[in-house]
Amino acid sequence: MRISARADYAVRAALQLAVSPDDGPLKAEAIADAQDIPHKFLESILNDMRRGGLVLSQRGGNGGYRLARPAESISIADVIRTVDGPLVSVRGVRPPELSYTGPAESLLPLWIALRSNVREILDGVSLADVASTQLPPSVVKLSEDPEAWVNP
Repeated sequence: MRISARADYAVRAALQLAVSPDDGPLKAEAIADAQDIPHKFLESILNDMRRGGLVLSQRGGNGGYRLARPAESISIADVIRTVDGPLVSVRGVRPPELSYTGPAESLLPLWIALRSNVREILDGVSLADVASTQLPPSVVKLSEDPEAWVNP
């Protein structure tokens, strides 16, 4: 699985909104500056997130963006799917739509298992979890494995 810059920026922007005080919307410029995200790219991402129902936008001098729902109810997977589409695809195709033959036949269950594990982690972690540094124990356990930090 590859996390695109678009998905990374979207999650970081959503996290910035999650910790934003409730005294009004946050301007795109403020999010871009706080997270070191190119402003024009962020505007496009925020528009996708607005169309996807994750953020609300308000125009005007006091305008900006805010989360459309509480941070506890928005998973990291929700953000990634909104800006990048399916979490796991093979050549742009969702695994259940694939078929293989011969020695490659067992690739399909492998891709399905991969998708299941990615979903389990990313659907199971909310913006609030990350923003509060309170990741689920199963995620913490995986990240504490020294081998997880090593590039083969």
